[in-house]
Amino acid sequence: MATIESSILEEVSQFQQLQLALRDRWQSIEGSEDSDVDILVIPSLSIDQREMAKVEGCEHYEERLLFALIRLWNPRNRLIYVTSVPLHPSIIDYYLQLLPGIPFSHARNRLLLLSTYDASLKPLSQKILERPRLLNRIRQALRLDKSFMVCYNSTFLESELSVRLGVPLYAADPNLQIWGTKSGSRQIFAESGVPHPDGSERVWNATDLAEATAELWERQPSLQRCVVKLNEGISGEGNALFDFRPISQYAPSKATHEQRVAVIGDRFATMRFQASQETWANFSGRIPELGAIVEAFVEGEIKYSPSVQGRITPLGEVEILSTHDQILGGPDGQIYLGCRFPADESYRLQLQQMGLQVGRKLAEKGALERFGVDFITVKNADGKWDIQAIEINLRKGGTTHPFMTLKLLTNGRYDLSTGLFYSQQGRAKYYIATDNLQKDRYRGLLPNDLMDIIAHHRLHFDTGTETGTVFHLMGCLSQFGKLGLTSIGDSPQQAEDIYNKVVKVLDEETSNKAHDFSWFSNNTFPMNWDGFSC
Repeated sequence: MATIESSILEEVSQFQQLQLALRDRWQSIEGSEDSDVDILVIPSLSIDQREMAKVEGCEHYEERLLFALIRLWNPRNRLIYVTSVPLHPSIIDYYLQLLPGIPFSHARNRLLLLSTYDASLKPLSQKILERPRLLNRIRQALRLDKSFMVCYNSTFLESELSVRLGVPLYAADPNLQIWGTKSGSRQIFAESGVPHPDGSERVWNATDLAEATAELWERQPSLQRCVVKLNEGISGEGNALFDFRPISQYAPSKATHEQRVAVIGDRFATMRFQASQETWANFSGRIPELGAIVEAFVEGEIKYSPSVQGRITPLGEVEILSTHDQILGGPDGQIYLGCRFPADESYRLQLQQMGLQVGRKLAEKGALERFGVDFITVKNADGKWDIQAIEINLRKGGTTHPFMTLKLLTNGRYDLSTGLFYSQQGRAKYYIATDNLQKDRYRGLLPNDLMDIIAHHRLHFDTGTETGTVFHLMGCLSQFGKLGLTSIGDSPQQAEDIYNKVVKVLDEETSNKAHDFSWFSNNTFPMNWDGFSC
């Protein structure tokens, strides 16, 4: 046992020593014009695989980090991208053709694509570690003194991979991932003075969950609903909504605490689960493994779900990168579908300030690289916004790839004073993005079919005007009828028009199929930019 513990401590020390090298390589990592680095992209979704399986087409989500290929615009940078199964060649060609001023062949020669040829339901990082020859090939292809590794999220699989390869990982130490869980987020909010809903600490069984729910109701007798969350659920798929109104006869003034706990425990099976196939039997079985929390559901007639994204550099600096208004769906609007950039101007600067408070507290804990904070905003009768933080993501989330695509394509800058993003030409940029444009009629479209449609209808991103659509998750299209895209414009309306044109064209091109459904009615987004009225 002592030998095993010693080995683990030695590996942790090696990982931390490797991360110290990021400070010296920061200028190259940042992407300066003199950048000369090897970037190892490991897009492993190293999260609970049963939770991940709730996301349709999750096996193709390794494609979401393909925006990193745009880093090849610098003629000295080299990039290795590893996936579970090989990527379709036309998908790679699509991204490389986005590079302004770089010959396609030159960029392609600096890109190495590798695959484990393993479609099983386990994290990519684990698959790589199980293949010593593949590990060796990656190591031999890298200039170790000029390399760094990026990932979707950081776990002990990624830290072991970092040590085995001798390449520093630009991500938070896995020991700090607790701060990206539901319970850890609540602790950070409390310590940083950021408003957040009343709720519980993490519990490990259904009995304690019922106890915590009853205590929450007793603290807030007028509470109508609460949210029960698996501690490590993703994209809202691990959430369930519990309604107190059908059991009002057990309210704090009308029944004993024991009666309240008992009836709440009995009614957990009737909760509204946000994942379509979820059941209480499965949900409750995950609590001893993942833990769970309960927190007050924020009610409101005019209510939105914005987020702020930031990063902590290897130098310990905290930077705000962007704000978004998230587009949510599911039974109770808790499933992430897409986003608009930037967030509404009436609260985006407040989001930035709260994001800085959270980021500084995370930096104190030793966190590194990206973080995102999700909020609920409710407009009060006086016209002011009540802003409540609900969770932290210590990973690359659904808002990461749209913003990084915009930044890398335009080489522009984010302005903290306005919360807007400006291209090098000084034009403010806006976009609508989604991972979830999904219709039955799109099933059977191959990546090459999509390329034909893009070319024929001129749906591509125009590097001259810096407007248009960038597509992703193209591997999901044929089997699941699912596609991701980021529609970029010089105004909110232009971005929306570009998005709607894409949907209209795809619908027309697949009109021979009878069954049709859309993730938004009428193929449009339900909010206008000014005031978000329907």
